[in-house]
Amino acid sequence: MIYNVLEFGAKGDGKTNDAAAIQKAIDKCTGAGGGRVLLPGGYIYNSGSILLKSNVEFHLEMGAVLKASDDLNDYYPLANGGKIVAHESGLPSFLNSEYNGRPFHAFIYGYDQENVAITGFGTIDANEAIFYGDNSGYHIEGTYYPRIPLMLLEKFNHLTIRDVKLVNCAFWTVHLVGCNDVLIEGIRLLNNLQMANSDGIDPDHCTNVRIIGCHIECGDDAIVLKNSGDYKQYGPCENIVISNCTLISTSAAIKFGTEGESDFRNVLVENCTISKSNRGISIQIRDGGNVENVVFSNITIETRRFSHEWWGRAEPICITAHDRKPGVKAGKIKNVRFENISCKGENGIFIRGSEDNYIEDVSFENIHLTLEKNSRWEIEGYDIRPCQGDGLIRTKISGIYAEYARDIRFEHVKIQVAESMRPFYKQDVTLSHSQEITI
Repeated sequence: MIYNVLEFGAKGDGKTNDAAAIQKAIDKCTGAGGGRVLLPGGYIYNSGSILLKSNVEFHLEMGAVLKASDDLNDYYPLANGGKIVAHESGLPSFLNSEYNGRPFHAFIYGYDQENVAITGFGTIDANEAIFYGDNSGYHIEGTYYPRIPLMLLEKFNHLTIRDVKLVNCAFWTVHLVGCNDVLIEGIRLLNNLQMANSDGIDPDHCTNVRIIGCHIECGDDAIVLKNSGDYKQYGPCENIVISNCTLISTSAAIKFGTEGESDFRNVLVENCTISKSNRGISIQIRDGGNVENVVFSNITIETRRFSHEWWGRAEPICITAHDRKPGVKAGKIKNVRFENISCKGENGIFIRGSEDNYIEDVSFENIHLTLEKNSRWEIEGYDIRPCQGDGLIRTKISGIYAEYARDIRFEHVKIQVAESMRPFYKQDVTLSHSQEITI
C-alpha cells in the first residue's frame, strides 16, 4: 500500500511546513499494518520533526527534497525540556568533547520501532546554515552544542537506510542508538567539510550493523562507532561490518570513540578508500569500554593536515588509550589486526597507551607507507586530544611511533620518505616505554 504525502495535505512548495501532513501519512501507514510513505519527486518538502514508526518504508523519489525547518520550535524535544542552552563549558567543541549522546532535539526521530526503511534517490537536507557560529575560514563552530542531528533512531530492530542522499547536517547525521540488525547501503552523505561535529554515521551501542557501498564527506568523523553515556543500558557496540566505502573527513574517516562507556568488539572494516582526510583510522579510548577482535583489511589511506581545530596530525592509523580525566579510567585495546593497507600522507602510524594501560596484541601485515608533504600546514608531531593538557606531542615524526605498547608485530612493512618530508622526519621507528615490538 502506498501513502502519498500530497494526498495527506503536503504542499511541497519549500515554504509550508509539511510535517503534519507527512506525519499523518506515516501514522496511517503504520496503523494499517505497514506500507510505503511516498514523497513524490519534483517537490521540496519543508518540515519540522518527523517520527518514524514500525512497518513503514519512508521513500523519497528521485528529485524529492525533504528540508529541515528554519524554526527551532518545529523540532521534537528530547532532553532538557527542549530548551537549548550553550555548551556547559563555554569552550569550543575541539577543546571539550564531553557529551552524553542525547541532543536537545531531532529532525527525523523514532523510539522502539521495528521493520523500518528509509529509501529512494531523493535528498534529505538538514539545513546546516541556521547553526553557524564562529568561522575561522577552516572550521565553523556551531551556535550551540549539541545541535540537531538529521536522524536519531533509538532501539530500532530491522532498520534499512538505502540509496538516499543526506546533506548539510550541522551535527551527527545518522545517529543510531541501541539498534539491532541495521543495513546502510549505497547512501551519499555530503556535509560541509568545515562544520564542527558534523559526523556521518554514528552507530552507538548497536549490534549487527552493515555499512556497505557508501560515499561520505564530512567535517568530522565519517563513520564512528560510539558507546555514549546516556545509553549505556544497550550494551556493547558489536558485530559490525564496514565495506566498500569511499570516505573523506577533516577529522577521522573511521573512528572508535571517543565516547566509549561500553565495549567495541567483533568489527570488520574492509575494501575502503580514504582520501583527503586529517586522519585515516583512529581508535580513541577515553572511557571504560574496551576494544577487541577488530580487523582492518584492504584499505587505501591518503591523509593531509588541516587546521589546529581538528583533532589529528594526518596520522593514517592512530591508536590511543588515555584517561579522559582523573577518575575516568580508559579501557583496554587488544587483538586488533591491520592487513594490506596502503598509506600516503604527512604522518606515520601512531600508537600510544599510558603508563598503567599498555596497548597490546596489535599486528600490521603488508603495510606500505609513503610520507610526503601535501598541505600548507606545519608538521608538528602527534595529537592525543581529548586529554588533560593541550594534547600535542611536539617532535619530528617517524614512520612508526609506539609508546606504552607491547606485543606489537610488524611484517612486510615498507616506509618511503619523500624529500619534502625530510626536514620534519626523525627516523623510521621510534619506540618508548614499549615491550615485545617485532619489526
